[in-house]
Amino acid sequence: MADSVFDAMARGWDDAAKVDRARRVAEAMATALPELSRAQVLEYGAGTGLLGFALRGRAAHVTLADSSREMLAVAREKIAASGATDLSTLSLDLTVDPPPATRFGVICSLLVLHHVPDTARLLATFHGMLAPGGAVCLSDLEAEDGSFHGAGADVHHGFDRAVLGRKLQAAGFSGVQFQTVTEIERPAGSGRRYPLFLAIARRS
Repeated sequence: MADSVFDAMARGWDDAAKVDRARRVAEAMATALPELSRAQVLEYGAGTGLLGFALRGRAAHVTLADSSREMLAVAREKIAASGATDLSTLSLDLTVDPPPATRFGVICSLLVLHHVPDTARLLATFHGMLAPGGAVCLSDLEAEDGSFHGAGADVHHGFDRAVLGRKLQAAGFSGVQFQTVTEIERPAGSGRRYPLFLAIARRS
């Protein structure tokens, strides 16, 4: 979706289901990454910072990076309201912007990758943004039939784990591991559930 669409949704973005989803992903990351408490983390496509806020107390610092002006505005308001000193925001679109000079210990995203046309390029960029031994943590949809977004949506219909694993390896990552972290019922009350995986891989 274009930034204008996300801008329009920013003020109503946070809800209980999204907060719970972010919490589950953060818990899985904390279990899998013993170094997380010392890590400088970048959440890419952070939106209002739901995953970043769920990582508070689990990571040394989280940078909330997004290209939507309104999503970042909401994130900054939440940071100010909470008095958080371990969260910051960054306007960043890696399809057009150069990567920041900072090297991160962890780069994470939640339901972002399926919106990125050239996933191979983004994974290679993430690899270059990580410190040696750093980890990428990507949570997204398992391969689905296109019904999650509906007809006409210009997105990936989730990801086959084997295919994404090969893309991560091609980008220079090793030790690729997948786990199922939660699921989304969509539409709510429909009984139709879409699993979400968490893929973790390291820069050698």
